[in-house]
Amino acid sequence: MKSRKFILNFSPTGMIPTKAMTPHVPVRPEEIVEQVLEAVSLGANMIHLHARDPQTGDPSYKKVIYQKIIEGIRKHDKQIILGVSTSGRTYHEFAKRAECLDLVGELKPDFGSLTLSSLNFNKQASISTPQMIQDLAGKMADMGIRPELEVFDLGMINYAKYLIRTKLIQPPYYVNFILGNIACAQSDMLHLGLLIKELPGRTYWSAGGVGDYQFQTNVMALIAGGGVRVGLEDNIYYDRNRKRLATNKELLNRITDVAKMLDCEPYKVSELRKKLELAQK
Repeated sequence: MKSRKFILNFSPTGMIPTKAMTPHVPVRPEEIVEQVLEAVSLGANMIHLHARDPQTGDPSYKKVIYQKIIEGIRKHDKQIILGVSTSGRTYHEFAKRAECLDLVGELKPDFGSLTLSSLNFNKQASISTPQMIQDLAGKMADMGIRPELEVFDLGMINYAKYLIRTKLIQPPYYVNFILGNIACAQSDMLHLGLLIKELPGRTYWSAGGVGDYQFQTNVMALIAGGGVRVGLEDNIYYDRNRKRLATNKELLNRITDVAKMLDCEPYKVSELRKKLELAQK
């Protein structure tokens, strides 16, 4: 019997981890590029990028920083599937959140993140109004960039179906479930099963977990037939006792080792591009 293929979505940086929290998080464009290329060699087939100000390490919306990251990756790998973040956690103006979607040509990302509702994290809110979501989806459609649908709870799937009815998004769809956040769906097989049950047809999905729940959620996702999202964006520790800081390489190696035990292997990038109906580079 053939091994089952899965999406291995690598999220190296995010908006929260700092060098003070962990020296392993890549912040400068060249660091991010280096760790992305290493991740590709370990089986990653999709990358979820966040930009940071190279001087301060703060989250950045600036197109010029995304450009440096994507240029560095594309110099060595033309095919890997790249997504950029339009997060509402730090920046709330449409022009700022959408600036990374203005990249064109070889620098154009394949995906832009689209969180499907506002939500609360432990200490911060991420605001995405209905109009903001629709405007971002519309710009992605205009630019030929696919939405990476971020789902933290069941209602967000309902909103995805609204976007489908209004023809703002088109199949095939790609969804990231992010589980374990205090105010959202938890890292629990029943929660995950209900989310999967409500997905629209022609949807591919991956699941990642917040903090302590990353590894658990990744394993549940593989068992449930989906893909995984893994990286220091969501979790900086290797162990649940939080005594050992992880590297992105360690997190990737651990989940690919588990995948092998389950007779699963990451899609080749060319295979995944075909599944998601993305142009071959």
